[in-house]
Amino acid sequence: MKLDARVPAGPIAEKWDRHKFDMKLVNPANKRKYTVIVVGTGLAGASAAASLGELGYNVLNFCIQDSPRRAHSIAAQGGINAAKNYQNDGDSVYRLFYDTVKGGDYRSREANVYRLAQLSVNIIDQCVAQGVPFAREYGGLLDNRSFGGAQVSRTFYARGQTGQQLLIGAYQSLMRQAHAKAVKLFARREMLDLVVVDGKARGIIVRNLVTGELERYVGDAVILATGGYGTVYYLSTNAINSNVTASWRAHKRGAFFANPCFTQIHPTCIPVSGDHQSKLTLMSERLRNDGRVWVPKTKGDKRSPELIPEEERDYYLERKYPSFGNLVPRDVASRNAKQAADEGRGVGESGLAVYLDFKDAITRLGPEVIKEKYGNLFQMYNKITDEDPYKVPMRIYPAIHYTMGGLWVDYNLMSTVPGLHVLGEANFSDHGANRLGASALMQGLADGYFVIPYTIGDYLANNPVPKITTDHDAFKEAAQNAQNQINKLLTVKGNRGIRDIHRELGRIMWDDVGMARTDASLKRALQAIPKLREEFWHNVSVPGSADNLNQSLEYAGRVADYLEFAELLTRDALDRKESAGGHFREESQTPDGEAMRDDDNYSYVAAWEFKGVGATPELHKEPLEFHEVHPSQRSYK
Repeated sequence: MKLDARVPAGPIAEKWDRHKFDMKLVNPANKRKYTVIVVGTGLAGASAAASLGELGYNVLNFCIQDSPRRAHSIAAQGGINAAKNYQNDGDSVYRLFYDTVKGGDYRSREANVYRLAQLSVNIIDQCVAQGVPFAREYGGLLDNRSFGGAQVSRTFYARGQTGQQLLIGAYQSLMRQAHAKAVKLFARREMLDLVVVDGKARGIIVRNLVTGELERYVGDAVILATGGYGTVYYLSTNAINSNVTASWRAHKRGAFFANPCFTQIHPTCIPVSGDHQSKLTLMSERLRNDGRVWVPKTKGDKRSPELIPEEERDYYLERKYPSFGNLVPRDVASRNAKQAADEGRGVGESGLAVYLDFKDAITRLGPEVIKEKYGNLFQMYNKITDEDPYKVPMRIYPAIHYTMGGLWVDYNLMSTVPGLHVLGEANFSDHGANRLGASALMQGLADGYFVIPYTIGDYLANNPVPKITTDHDAFKEAAQNAQNQINKLLTVKGNRGIRDIHRELGRIMWDDVGMARTDASLKRALQAIPKLREEFWHNVSVPGSADNLNQSLEYAGRVADYLEFAELLTRDALDRKESAGGHFREESQTPDGEAMRDDDNYSYVAAWEFKGVGATPELHKEPLEFHEVHPSQRSYK
């Protein structure tokens, strides 16, 4: 299959507007004849379902939680980017576009990124109209702050709860459509398979997580907005229920998986404290506006931070990157923290941490100002660590966070399975090899509110499909496929816990496919993962039955998918013999330790086609063309 990104012709600033005019429309009377399935109720899913319901489509919206308000989008803290230039500091749509392409280490599709920058200005107006309580300056205007990878202030925020407030806005719009019966909401459902009829996505199989019943739903198109796959590493900043299952099952039905090795390591997380942990806690990147990152200059210096004088501290980000300082992009900050720890200059009992120090900011601005800006984050840190960041520096260390890879989509956000559209973090499209902070919320809402309402109409108008029911043979086959997997899990009757196997997989992934990757480590992981997968299917213990509430069974199905997906992620990392953004190959770095791309050989999107569990997947390449931002060695110095 040849990958066709379907990028419109013409100047980049005019592509989206021209494309909107050229696309076919569905007239209002006909919209109610179509049923669209939306899987996911985070920012991308809720905004898409609400928008399509408002337009008049019949929408079936599926939520893995008991309420859309529990979607993982709620955990985003720092803000959402938009090129409004309210600060009059030189920002523009083009600069946001440029920063995003550069921040992604020139591994993203230019046309998609420019559209994202264009739509960013509309998102803020939409959210303000919904009542999202963005921070405001004294005069009442919306406030902005700076974030990593940019030299302008373009991040809109609601204290440290921006994701929560944006999700409430989308949730209110969604529930308005549910009340109007334009959207039918299905809570506590997990997608277990995609139904493909005559080559087109026509429905899904879900498990009712309360009753255990397998349910079938048919539609004219399917939208996946199910988030990323960071929990393959076990310890990550993601919610425990976040998983790869929906995307992976769609991949096995023909949707190509793109750039899975591009995983983001967030530099400001509370360090691991022991094997008892099942997830990690993110401290917002915005803390780096006033917090200064440092380690002792001397290896093995274990003195309390207040006993280390200024001249014996290494503010290494400010020293190495004077233009950006502590606001370098996440991949750069994370690698430098790891380097400091590897040199023996890490802090804390484990030595796997660095300091984020607010002493200078508190002295300069006063504790009340700092409390107003960061109070809820300081309180969260204090509750988790029992340390007061007003008095002692925070200890932070990188952790798995966002995933830039995902199902491959074209400019219309459609996968290689016609009719299957993929939004937000579940697709690969906008961030390249590294996501700039405050851009995840921007992409999810742009996809849901402003892109998919146009592009899905074009698909439906151009692809009439026959009306079918869930009695179709394809539904029966997919339902039986899901049931067979459930039966297989329950019949193993081994003696090893699901979490224990997941934790072991996480250790393999973090040690060998984590912040730094080598040819040897990746090959080692490719030996270990299939062995662990075999151990899982011979020795896992899944208690209970399939016909009622069984969270162990849910978890086992997700871990089974992780054990397959982890092999693809690792294979992609091995195949990409360059360093780019969140993918750092130790064999490919500049003399001063920066990531070194290989544009001659790897300037493409790697899209993998499933060929069977344990079989070698087929690699398809979408060449990346740069007409506006010409690739160069990234520098934040």
